[in-house]
Amino acid sequence: MRLAASLLVLTSLVAMPLAPAAAQGASPEQHVSLDLNALQPSEGGCRLTFVVANNLATPVDRAAFEMALFDKAGVVDRLTVLDFRSLPAGKTKVSRFDLKGVDCANVSRVLINDATECTGAGTAPDACLAALKTQSTSGVSFGR
Repeated sequence: MRLAASLLVLTSLVAMPLAPAAAQGASPEQHVSLDLNALQPSEGGCRLTFVVANNLATPVDRAAFEMALFDKAGVVDRLTVLDFRSLPAGKTKVSRFDLKGVDCANVSRVLINDATECTGAGTAPDACLAALKTQSTSGVSFGR
């Protein structure tokens, strides 16, 4: 009986890190959604439009992500930090960024390299990246 109880405890301890919600500090329903919605030529560069939704239980006072832009040959063209500023809980918003010197037609992929800032009362510092869900409706590959 003692061996069976020990195995049960050991099995529980081994399985705990596999639970994504516990590891990320958010339930599966709670996430930050980032959609690369459009790339459009702008004066001297390319405008990236994102649809962002904070489905976390807490507001994010400031969220910023370092992104890598790849060209058609698959080579990193540049690294840049995009500051999405505040993300109120339960709110969806549109954010636009004009990147000077970027040719939209040459962008093949946008990679989220890191969350450089994720702050807010009750918001875990890693929540913006750990609970991030990405998608692209722009036709350009986007994600982590």
